[in-house]
Amino acid sequence: MDKITVVGAGNVGATAAQRVAEKELARQVVLIDVVEGIPQGKGLDQWESAPIEGFDSRIVGSNGYEESAGSGIYIVTAGIARKPGMSRDDLLRTNAGIVQQVAENIARVSPQAIIIVVSNPLDVMCHVAMKASGFPRERVIGMAGVLDTARFRSFLALELDVSVEDIQAMVLGGHGDTMVPLISYTTVSGIPITQLMAQDRLDAIVDRARNGGAEIVAFLKTGSAYYAPSAGAVQMAEAIVKDKKRILPCSAWLQGEYGMSGLFLGVPCKLGRNGLEKIIEVTLTAEERAALEKSADAVREPMKLV
Repeated sequence: MDKITVVGAGNVGATAAQRVAEKELARQVVLIDVVEGIPQGKGLDQWESAPIEGFDSRIVGSNGYEESAGSGIYIVTAGIARKPGMSRDDLLRTNAGIVQQVAENIARVSPQAIIIVVSNPLDVMCHVAMKASGFPRERVIGMAGVLDTARFRSFLALELDVSVEDIQAMVLGGHGDTMVPLISYTTVSGIPITQLMAQDRLDAIVDRARNGGAEIVAFLKTGSAYYAPSAGAVQMAEAIVKDKKRILPCSAWLQGEYGMSGLFLGVPCKLGRNGLEKIIEVTLTAEERAALEKSADAVREPMKLV
């Protein structure tokens, strides 16, 4: 790919830009931020790491969108971060305005781009981005499920003392306290998780995954997670750039899938060159389906505010 742009040069955005460059997913990586000097300085610092890390993706920082024209993918991290005691919905109004502006600019300079939204509250920001850009649902996808699943898998690996690579799992639903880890599809090298772990331990890990973001916010006090979120966004970008047809849990606009329509929700998505290529409908247990419905309700509520 010629160009990938990351919007927002905060911790998530800057780390995402570095990861995109190190994986050489594009010839040029553009880092955009409204604060003068920040994207330029971080971009230059990252480019100076190229001789050591051995990548040739050129990184440039900019305060405007012209530099990004013709980008194939935009990773949108712009918005204010969550502070302790702040719910994702507190972020809503401020970030909706920011994301709307970003999406309008993307549509103006790169009308064929694919947008990966990372800004919170995630599912609602995807809706804002899709409406403001006028893009079809295939080209506006939210990064949440990849992160939630990674947290879930990382905690299971700690508990069982096994490699994270051998844990297959999928977390669906809204990005927040109502996310739905699919226990019926969670395995370790194909062995059902329920054969390896007592229910009460499993419940505790599900709970920890649900509060994974808040746990980190509580530690950091002045910011929120960025290493894992940036990795999640870049995994999605890589699946698109390399046309990998990966099945990853992403926030997608539902049009009847899982019996729901008119909202963004975390579901299993096939990602390839065209962005969202297919939503995979899996059979859920009654409990999982009820949890997904509840999660959808939790997403619809803040959607009314925008």
